[in-house]
Amino acid sequence: MSHHCRQNPREPDDLLTAQRDLQAVRADLAALYTALPYSVEPIEAWARPEGYWLSTSPAHPDSPGWTDTEQQQVADLRERERVLAAAIVTHGFWGVVDGPERSDARSGLRHAALTAAAVPGSGEQEA
Repeated sequence: MSHHCRQNPREPDDLLTAQRDLQAVRADLAALYTALPYSVEPIEAWARPEGYWLSTSPAHPDSPGWTDTEQQQVADLRERERVLAAAIVTHGFWGVVDGPERSDARSGLRHAALTAAAVPGSGEQEA
């Protein structure tokens, strides 16, 4: 019985699933960061001094900071990201891929996971 996915027969299904989950967690984390106030802690409005070298965002409004719930959401997503990344980089599959081919295999995994996530029903088969 093959443990490889249909999109790219080289990667095991569990590795492809972990990569797809990692990409989803990173997207969720990016969306959450965009929605949250710019400062974790409450902070009063402030502006960069005149002539400051960085011209973007010269002034910042008051920030209410993040709530305990928001901080926990970020912590949970970051921990999930760490666990998934560790599972991917320590997966036994990388031990059977020749050194010079690992970079291409890693890139192939990312692309296969993106393709699987973009095509409905192309991921794992439901039991």
